[in-house]
This record gives sequence, structure tokens and C-alpha cells, in this order.
Amino acid sequence: MSGPETHAEPVREAVRAYAARQPQLVAATAGWVTLVRTLLDDAGIDYLSVTGRTKSVASFSAKANRVEGGEPIYADPLEQVTDQIGVRVITYVHSDVAAVAELLDEELTILDDRDLGEETARSGRFGYASRHLLVRIDDGDEEHADLAGERASIQVRTVLQHAWAEFEHDIRYKGNVPEDAAADLDRRFTLAAGLIELADREFATIRERIQAAAPGSTTEADADHIVGQELATFLAGHYSDAGWSHTDHYDWIAGLLAELGIDSIDDLADLLTSVDADAVIRRMGYRYPAGAVRRLDDALLAVFGEQYVTLEGNSHRVPLLRARLEKLRTTPEG
Repeated sequence: MSGPETHAEPVREAVRAYAARQPQLVAATAGWVTLVRTLLDDAGIDYLSVTGRTKSVASFSAKANRVEGGEPIYADPLEQVTDQIGVRVITYVHSDVAAVAELLDEELTILDDRDLGEETARSGRFGYASRHLLVRIDDGDEEHADLAGERASIQVRTVLQHAWAEFEHDIRYKGNVPEDAAADLDRRFTLAAGLIELADREFATIRERIQAAAPGSTTEADADHIVGQELATFLAGHYSDAGWSHTDHYDWIAGLLAELGIDSIDDLADLLTSVDADAVIRRMGYRYPAGAVRRLDDALLAVFGEQYVTLEGNSHRVPLLRARLEKLRTTPEG
């Protein structure tokens, strides 16, 4: 005879095994957060935050013990509970959710990919919206060998989608909603989800309008060096087809420009006239919308080569830049 009692001991064994390896998963979670953040930063994709959490033993136990129709949901909890390592990426606009997913698909092995917002929309409803990807390190990736065998469940959503999901989760799981108010609660959450979808679209339109209106010419600087906000304005015009980059990255690459002796937007504009931007794009083979800072990063790499690689501000990513430099020096097939 099968049933919950038959599976009780295997579940207990799985929980004991999970408790023993949970400290190892905590370390792996930190590694995954660093890896995802590094990938996004290198790609120049704009984001608000990258955070991680390791499933607690109590949470794993509760999930492993779930039943449906009197039968356990998970015959092998250690294998089937796939969110033991969780990473969450919060973006500003919906188009960046797709960009993050494309980047992860290029850099990692995707085991599962679900767009829960699309699934909700196809059913004609408004509600929970988030992109969920289950990933692992590519075979042969020696640089991240410490993460081999550790899958990560990565959620990607906009800041507005995140606010809705967190509030809805908080309200429902406190379980103190009167039964006679449940239907009205559902209606109000649905209405809020529809408004959030509309707001996400408006945010995207605002960004597109600002990028389209951004000046491509130089601006007058107050300082004796290029500052991040000034650079952001210039790049929005110069790379009008590129996405915005993380706010901190404009200041960071302005520091690299200072190391190169490029102290004004005029000097930068003159320098970039010598760069064949289309050739850089072909050689880099972007599979996602590269942000403006990444586009400038590659342009500087194309102009200065090894000198750019060895700048003090690039000391943390020398191997990565050399790999990119090799791409720039290779004529693409076609």
C-alpha cells in the first residue's frame, strides 16, 4: 500500500541529508549571486538588485512533505525540490527581464524556463508575473567549478512586479483574511496587477522617449573630468539603440576614461569617431541588448587594446577583457 506513511521515512532521510549539506549550499548561493551580478555588469544590463537565499531546512521539510490527492508530490525531494538555491534579479523595466533571460541562456545551461506572467496573460487574467529559470554551470566551465552540480533557481522580475508579489504573498500567508472578504481581496489584487502591468508599460515608454530625445552632441561640463551623469546623457544619444546601464557603472567607466587621459565629452566624442561601431557589434555577437556602458567598454577596448586591459580600474577582470579582445581581433565568419 502506498501513501504518505509509506513515504514518511524517505522524506525524513531527505530532510536529514539536506540539513547536513545546507551550509555548503549557503556558500554556493553566495557564489551564484556573485556570478549573476558579474554577468549582468559585464553585459551592461541595467538592474536594481541581485540577491540570493538558501532554502531553510524547515522550508525544505515543509515542501518535501507536501501531498496531493493523498500522495506525496515529491518522490525524491533532494532532486525534485529545485529552489534550494534561489537568486532574484530585480530590473526596472520589462524589456530588461527578457535581456537578463537571454544573457543567462547564453552564459549558462538552462534546465527550465517559465514566464509566469505570459502564462497568466494567456489565461486571460492579471496576476503574478515573474520569469523563473532553473540553471546550472556549463560543462567544462573551469572558472566556476566550485558551483558545478549546484543548480540555481533564478527569478527575474521588474521592481513593480516584485512589489505586487511580495505584498500579495505577505497578505495571503498571514492567513488572517476573513472568509467573507476573500472574493473582494482577489478582485483587488487582480485590479492592482492590471495597473502594475500598465505602469510597467509606461515606465518602458518613458525610458524610450528619453533615449530618443537624448542629445548626441557634447554637453558643457563643470568639472575638469567627465562625471557619471554627464556621461550617461552623452551615451544615451551616442548609443541611442542601447539600453541603460546600472547607475554606478557610469561613474566607474568615467574613472577608466580619466585613467586614459580622456577628460572631456568632446575628447570622447572625437575618439569614438574612429571606432567602427557596427564592426564591434559583429565581432562581439551580442545576443542581448547590450547597455550603453558595455558598448563604450568594447569601443575603448577596440581602440586601446592591451593598454585598456591593464588599467588599474580593470584589474578585477583582466581575463574577461582579454577574451573579449580576442573576439575583437577575430574576423567574424560570413
